[in-house]
Amino acid sequence: MDRPGFTASLVAGGVAGVSVDLILFPLDTIKTRLQSPQGFYKAGGFYGVYAGVPSTAIGSFPNAAAFFVTYEYVKWILNTDASSYLMPVTHMLAASAGEVVACLIRVPSEVVKQRAQVSASSGTFHIFSNILCQEGIQGLYRGYKSTVLREALWSWRQGHVVDCWQSAVCGAFAGGFAAAVTTPLDVAKTRIMLAKAGSSTASGNILSALHAVWRTQGLSGLFAGVFPRMAAISLGGFIFLGAYDQTRSFLLELGRESP
Repeated sequence: MDRPGFTASLVAGGVAGVSVDLILFPLDTIKTRLQSPQGFYKAGGFYGVYAGVPSTAIGSFPNAAAFFVTYEYVKWILNTDASSYLMPVTHMLAASAGEVVACLIRVPSEVVKQRAQVSASSGTFHIFSNILCQEGIQGLYRGYKSTVLREALWSWRQGHVVDCWQSAVCGAFAGGFAAAVTTPLDVAKTRIMLAKAGSSTASGNILSALHAVWRTQGLSGLFAGVFPRMAAISLGGFIFLGAYDQTRSFLLELGRESP
């Protein structure tokens, strides 16, 4: 990719990611509270649905940028011919690598955000400080494995063209389906991130977390928050595409006008 085009796409991707995260934040809060062990209303119900938004606002752009840079770099290294039948595999591998790197930024932001979402009276910085004091850096990476696994399972969707609204419609349906299928992993991630330090769930064992939910809440517990999650991911595709298109076009036009 040419340098101006790459830079424009990088910035546009970051702006689009921030737009999606902030606009759909209330849906994410509702989903987190539905998945929390204390229950929806004890976790805050519909009150303070923007609790934890500073964490997302800070982490969203670098997270999106880290994914995009890694994704493009791995595609460049693999250098598969566009007509090759291996192209989908190339996209999938590049997207999976992008998720692994992006989660180095996303997971700490997610841990702080989710704890703020279920305890709206506590400030984001206070929660961040408590995690560092009580658990250290490793506390910020609790749930890293479950987050990477959840994202990698549907990372193949990243290979689709981003300038076609017809693709966005198909992507919305595919994203909604993928969101539903991966909800149990999302529940496990939430439980691991919210678990008290020193508990068995806090160890990060995905199967153990899933088993605990199954034992206490059954199938409904494993799919808690499935509808707000499906709605957020499906709508997010349209918001991302709109923000990406507008920002990239603006930056390219700006570049052409600059001497």
